[in-house]
Amino acid sequence: MPSSTQIIKRTYPRTENLGGLEVTLRLMTKEDRAGIIQFASAQSTTDRSFLRMDISDPDVVDEWLENIAHGRTVTIVAEAKAGIVGYGSLHHNEVLWTSHIGEIRVFVSPEFRSKGIAQALLVELFSVALGMRLERVVCQIPAEQDRVRAMFEEAGFQPEAIMSEWIKTTDGKLHDLIVMSRYLSPLGG
Repeated sequence: MPSSTQIIKRTYPRTENLGGLEVTLRLMTKEDRAGIIQFASAQSTTDRSFLRMDISDPDVVDEWLENIAHGRTVTIVAEAKAGIVGYGSLHHNEVLWTSHIGEIRVFVSPEFRSKGIAQALLVELFSVALGMRLERVVCQIPAEQDRVRAMFEEAGFQPEAIMSEWIKTTDGKLHDLIVMSRYLSPLGG
């Protein structure tokens, strides 16, 4: 399998002005280990409880970096003067019967939301998915996160399923999960 840097047609790093903030978008590397752990540790308990993995745990981040090295995950970090302010990941396993599908995960620190960073990360991930010749992307979001759902709907995602009490947060509470998907077409097509 080609490495993520061979698959991606975009040029990184790239700096954009998003919501009045200069943000650099670039591929995550092993050098980001400490920065990602620091980024995750700075998030509220509530926000961290809705992340699929505890990325404040060094062992979890090491596994993430291993997946990047093996081409199973492509992660783009959004970085400002404050350090890492968000990331977007595309997860893909080419040996499963869902090899034509990738899963997108996006997270932006609360103080940097509503600036277009998540949308910019989505555009980058769509480009990556197209470069990998994926046909569809999916996302999984907690049902009560209306703003997140609206962002994905604006990006062309449609609800596929609602799973009742599928998420169990660190406080032991159960939450519904929405699975959404979007078919991909070449950029501009």
